[in-house]
Amino acid sequence: MRPPEHVEAAIRARTRPVCAYVYDTAVLNERAAALRAALPPRTTLLYAVKANGHPDVVRTLSSACDGLEVASGGELRLAVAAGARRIVFGGPGKTDAELAAAVAAGAQVNVESAHELRRLDRAARAAGVVTEAAVRVNRAGPALPGSHAMTGTPTPFGVDETTLARVLALRLDSVRVTGFHLHAVSNNLDAAAHARFIAEAVDWSVATARRHDVPLRLVNVGGGLGVDYLGAATIDLDALRSGLAGLAVPDGVDLIVEPGRILAADAGWYAAEVLDLKHTHGRWFAVLRGGTHHFRLPAAWGYSHPFTVLPVDAWPYPWQRPQVDDVAVDAVGELCTPRDVLARDRHVRRLRIGDILVFGRTGAYGWDISHHDFLRHPPPAFEVL
Repeated sequence: MRPPEHVEAAIRARTRPVCAYVYDTAVLNERAAALRAALPPRTTLLYAVKANGHPDVVRTLSSACDGLEVASGGELRLAVAAGARRIVFGGPGKTDAELAAAVAAGAQVNVESAHELRRLDRAARAAGVVTEAAVRVNRAGPALPGSHAMTGTPTPFGVDETTLARVLALRLDSVRVTGFHLHAVSNNLDAAAHARFIAEAVDWSVATARRHDVPLRLVNVGGGLGVDYLGAATIDLDALRSGLAGLAVPDGVDLIVEPGRILAADAGWYAAEVLDLKHTHGRWFAVLRGGTHHFRLPAAWGYSHPFTVLPVDAWPYPWQRPQVDDVAVDAVGELCTPRDVLARDRHVRRLRIGDILVFGRTGAYGWDISHHDFLRHPPPAFEVL
């Protein structure tokens, strides 16, 4: 799918050879509004900063949502700088300094172990405050469909459900456990299954809080709302809304969702100019100014990301311009590794050196998960519309 006209214009205006991310804040706001409309009234919507930490993206979604979910001290600093109204701090490996910073920022912490809960208690006591926390729980039972299962299987995330009672029995001075964090999966496209998961998570939290005498004030069901990188599909928000229509969240309990991908993916485009066309051992390769050090997701997940060809007529060299017609090409990057591949066997009607490939749906887990410093190529440009 060709990028919208204003995005294409921004790409064409870049200095050559073109290598850039373009983010559209209008799409960020639109996605946040659409998701909010699919959730039950009074649900707290947080943006998971790990999906895209560009300051302008964070600032836009901090305003469009109710706050931000962060998973490191660096993301916490971004959230504070963005003026987030609410901050939730998760992640399995928090340092003492990060816990102290979370307390100082007034962030609510999702604790991942008994040891971390004790350390948070010490940090809050040192700051002279009492803070609330949720315990992340790795529950038993089958996981949701999606790309990465977080619970129901051996993972480093959360407290095993069988040991939860011991964690909740800890004597604490400065932390009050008031809820549970139950994030279960990444990139789920099954809206009906996700609605059932949220409803069951609320029921489980109510029953567990009653059993362990926890004053339940929040149930955080995490994110995991997916997009299909091989097509235009997104988790069906109408089906999600229908599935949650009868959800009864007890009075005084805050239902929290903290997605990232569904909010940011469609707001980003990655553009890379074709530096060379090569034919080796029966295959055509389009070599790009860019690659997996900018956009690692296709290589990490083992799929071929679709692209659009933006033709560029200018040709600065005195020799004939190389081109291919009606062939399949592999779109590869500038790195010295055969694994630097963004797309394989993608048919092009015509492709020339100097044309630009544009990869859509790259606003989430694009630049942020990539190995930027390998070979020390210049980074892409970033433009926010």
